[in-house]
Amino acid sequence: MLNQKIKSHFLKLILFFASFFLISLLTMNLYSFQSHPQSVQLLTEPFLQLPTENSVNVVWFTAFEGRQHFVKCGDNLEKITIANTTLLTWTREDQDSKINPSPSILRRRLIWRHEAKIMPLMQGIKVPYRVVSQNDTQDIKSDIYTLSATPQATTPLKILLTSDHQLMPMVAANLQKVSETIGTIDGVFYAGDLVNIPDRASEWFDDNRGGSFFPCFQGKASYELEKKGVKTRYKGGKILQNAPLFSAIGNHEVMGKFSHEKRLNQQFEHAYPRSMAQELYREKIQNSLNLKEALENYSFNTNTYQEIFSFPMSELGGKRYYAVTFGDVHLVVLYVTQIWRKPEQDNQIKGRYQEAQQDFNRPENWGYGQHIFESIARGSPQYQWLETELESSAYQQAKYKIIMLHHPPHTLGGNIVPPFTDPIQKISNDQEGKIQAITYNYPKEKDYIIRDLIPLLESSQVNLVFFGHSHLWNRFQSSKGMHFLETSNVGNSYGAHFKNNPRLVPPNNPNYIAIGDPNGLEPIIPSIAPLMDENNQPLPYIASNDITVFSILDTATGRVSSYRFDTRYPDSEVIKFDEFSLT
Repeated sequence: MLNQKIKSHFLKLILFFASFFLISLLTMNLYSFQSHPQSVQLLTEPFLQLPTENSVNVVWFTAFEGRQHFVKCGDNLEKITIANTTLLTWTREDQDSKINPSPSILRRRLIWRHEAKIMPLMQGIKVPYRVVSQNDTQDIKSDIYTLSATPQATTPLKILLTSDHQLMPMVAANLQKVSETIGTIDGVFYAGDLVNIPDRASEWFDDNRGGSFFPCFQGKASYELEKKGVKTRYKGGKILQNAPLFSAIGNHEVMGKFSHEKRLNQQFEHAYPRSMAQELYREKIQNSLNLKEALENYSFNTNTYQEIFSFPMSELGGKRYYAVTFGDVHLVVLYVTQIWRKPEQDNQIKGRYQEAQQDFNRPENWGYGQHIFESIARGSPQYQWLETELESSAYQQAKYKIIMLHHPPHTLGGNIVPPFTDPIQKISNDQEGKIQAITYNYPKEKDYIIRDLIPLLESSQVNLVFFGHSHLWNRFQSSKGMHFLETSNVGNSYGAHFKNNPRLVPPNNPNYIAIGDPNGLEPIIPSIAPLMDENNQPLPYIASNDITVFSILDTATGRVSSYRFDTRYPDSEVIKFDEFSLT
């Protein structure tokens, strides 16, 4: 009898450990994912980050850990610099990923980042380089490119101004035409929204439609456009290998509440304000070993974006907002964005102006309106940092003073409404206390960009405010001479709200302007070759899913030139349609 009990307990013990081992294997399989079992290659060509007066950082990615990773540079590639390798923490794939093989469930994807600081360098001298990643069987090499330290003042530069790529259909065509038309690009200023879902690895590296972020920017894309029955395949442009990128955070760099189960787009959309996360998940957050990480996991974060890039750091904002001098330009990058919600006024929709009726009694499902991720209101930490930055000698001495942010101060686009302010929630109950409606209002007089930010910028003699978010091209100029430019038309335009095309806004409410720029400036007609409307009148914008646009700042002349290319006619010329001077 005793032996039978021992055998029974022994079998139970074996079953327990077997079950534990099986669960462990399944968990490892669930959250570890390697794609492309074909020939080993680099996930990206190298790209340049964080240039200083005597150095620049070279960064690249692989889908394997490897034994060693290094940069070879010099006239004969004789100098070797070993890279520091880290594993990205949050990159994943899910059922919506466009990748082979397509996962059936949410999985972690292992991506290794390699970064080497190349120094000493002399300003003005371009140095050949390539990267090498070694695994157990071979050396995987990039092509040869050139790197350099940050340019000196008075060095003539051509800087690409762009934003809102998000794997849109015309990105590869756009960047290919940048390279073919302009030639050497010296830097990229990017006003946010690099991809759609920042934690989805394939959107950065290898979406099987051929238009991921890095391939398009490195001439390695393979995106097919079909227009008027003609198929054309575009490869993008070799830009980031030779020119540093500086980017602002847009709403698509921000992930919402973390989950091991929910699809990535659900996590992206389900971002709570910090205060609501603290209220809803107070106990879970307080019991965490890392309070900051726990709060971000239950509200929102920019972790993957910050892990991928090396940007200058500000003392208060880290990589979220910062400033850098690049040649004759002093660039101030702000974190001014909010979550995007649907504009429809329908109580079945979690939108800008209301909660969905089915969620009235489930505050964990509320969207909390179009809430702001980081304040730019007067007195906020970011605003105080900006005040100090605008008084710095680096800013004061710069020839060109540029502010870059994602959210538009002036635009014909739809995403400028409602005003950029904290949503005011109103819960309406019946006599029995049952919720009848949850709505949000955004007072126009409390728009933080117009009320607080713009007066500060105008008093500081800013030349250009550069932004994105509405997927079109338009520009404006204030009465004090400050220029505003939005140049983000790459194939997912929602149109321009001009003349007879009103925005979808609540009726009879002075806070929400349906036509034109809500903040009172008139759009400027392109100075060279504007598009024409059906009455042969010039249009002050380009909002097209056929015509793509890019803009170039030439620091030698101080001019910003904008170009358009009609993808319906792949053999057509790129047309310069607008130009204005910062001076």
